[in-house]
Order: sequence, then structure tokens, then C-alpha cells
Amino acid sequence: MESTRTLADKIFLILKGLGMGAANKVPGVSGGVVAFVAGFYEEFIYSLKKVNSKAFKLFINGRFKSFFNYINGRFLGLLFLGMVISYFSISKVLDYLIKHYELYVWSVFFGMIVGSIYYINKDFKDWNYKTYTSLAIGIIVGLGISFFNPAKENDNLWFVFFCGIISVSGMTLPGFSGSFILILLGNYVLLLVDSVNALYDTFYEILGGNFTFVNNTERIRMLKVLVVFTLGSITGLVTFSHALSYILKHYKSITLSAIIGFIIGSLGVVWPWKETTYKKATDGSYVLDSTGQKIIENYERFIPELNTETYYAIAFTFLGIIIVLALEWYGQKTRKNK
Repeated sequence: MESTRTLADKIFLILKGLGMGAANKVPGVSGGVVAFVAGFYEEFIYSLKKVNSKAFKLFINGRFKSFFNYINGRFLGLLFLGMVISYFSISKVLDYLIKHYELYVWSVFFGMIVGSIYYINKDFKDWNYKTYTSLAIGIIVGLGISFFNPAKENDNLWFVFFCGIISVSGMTLPGFSGSFILILLGNYVLLLVDSVNALYDTFYEILGGNFTFVNNTERIRMLKVLVVFTLGSITGLVTFSHALSYILKHYKSITLSAIIGFIIGSLGVVWPWKETTYKKATDGSYVLDSTGQKIIENYERFIPELNTETYYAIAFTFLGIIIVLALEWYGQKTRKNK
């Protein structure tokens, strides 16, 4: 795979990682959809599958080059580099845009999901009662998740580990938003805001020669939570990839039809016209996270009135569709040139 990957391909792979990272952080959007539409989903899953006992033995025995080649390390490395860069750049821009232009951002995402459904469905020809059933189940599950009521925050380390396993599904399973699932599990703020801020503050203090954080019990607790969540995410990533690679190999049509269903079901989560509901305390005041922001509880969806703002939102929806079609065009052009 690497021998045919040009410098331009590698740069675009980092950009795709940026897209996956940004999508994974936004509740309702799945990084797996980016992988699917951008044409590297199966390589992503099969590369993760290579993280197994054989890879572990190669690493332990000091055969690092063999280990790197065996797991398709350059591909995974460039992709994850893009995700890391995204977290400190693109996702921050997204945070700003969602805060100030929420309707239009959701409209673009909605259009991208619609475009993704077209992209995946246009080449899928194996429709029969099994794949239609799988499609229906995917739609029902996707819609069902979008209307669940969230649980309360839980910092039990076993539960945090479980959250890590489940939340990573958004990277491996198109249509499932890991960050939205964390909202439903009640731990979105704990795991994607508070613990990450604790890590950032710790790095900042260490660089400044300040090590007083070791006596800060709350900081240490947050760092433990982040470590356990990361271990759970890695476990989930490898586990899901092994399961999905097997399913794709033996039940590809059923799996693809279910993925189409999941993505259709996810339209309920990314519906642009919705009011965000926030957690409230018993006295009626809003509950704030460690950064002073109100904590998202869920969304109340509605049908919009036809006005200038709605027309702009519809235009941004078409922009989202165009973005996906442009990605598809680029993918086809790249494959032809090879």
C-alpha cells in the first residue's frame, strides 16, 4: 500500500485525519463516515486488525521496522497525526463556529451525511431481503440512539474504561457518534473536557517547572480517569477492528447495508433545526463544566419556518453535499491515476 502512496496522498491522508478528528469531537457526527466517504475505511479497519499478538511479539523482540511495516504504520501514523493536530486546531475552530454559527455548522454536517448516504448507496447493488432487513435495523438503532435520555456522570474507573470502548465506535462504525454516545452515558464533559483540560494544565505546569500538581488530588483523579479512558479507547479500537474486519470479509453486503442504515438514522442527531437543552441543578440554575460552559444534556428538534435564516441553512446543506461529492471525485481521480 505504501509503495503506491505519493507525497500528495500522504498529505491528503493527514488532512483526512484532521477531518476524522474534528468529526469525532462533534456530538452527532461520526469520524467513521469521513473514513468511508474518503475511501480509506477498509484499509483503516484492516490496518488496526494487524495490532495483534504477532505485532506485539515483533515489538517486544525489538523488531521495530518489521512491527511498523506489519501494522501499516505509516498509514496509521499519518492518520493519527492528523487527528492529534485536529484536536488542537480544527476542532477548536469548530468549537468557535458551533458557538457562533450553530445552525449553519449543523446544516453543513447534515448535507455531508446526506451526501455520504448517496455515495455509499450508489455502488451498492446487492439488495435482497437480508440487506433490506439489515438496513431497517440500522435505521432503527441509529434513530433510537438519537432520542435516548442521557445518564448521570459516573467516574467509576471500570465504567470509564467501558466508555472508552464504546466511544471509539464512532471511528470504526460509520453513523455512530462516539461523542454523542458519551453524552448519553453522562460522561462527555468528564472525559472530553475536564480530563483533557487537566492534562493540558499539567503539561503547562511541567514546562514551567511547576510540579505542585502531584499534591492536587482532584488533578491526579482526572489524570487517572484520562489514562483509563485512553486504555479503553485503544482496547475498543483494536477489538472493533478485529470484529469488523471479520464481518466485512464474511458478510460484506449485510454490513454495508447496516452501515447505510446507521448513517440514515444519524440524520436525527445532526438535524440542523434543534434547540440545545442543558443540564440544570435542583434550584433551576445551569450546571457548568470546569471551563464555565453549560453542559449539554440533549437536543429538542423542530420544523423550521421559511425565512432568510432557513434559506441560508439550506444553502449550507447543499455545500455539505458538494464537499462529499468533491471528495468522491478526488478519490476516483486518484484511483484512475494509479
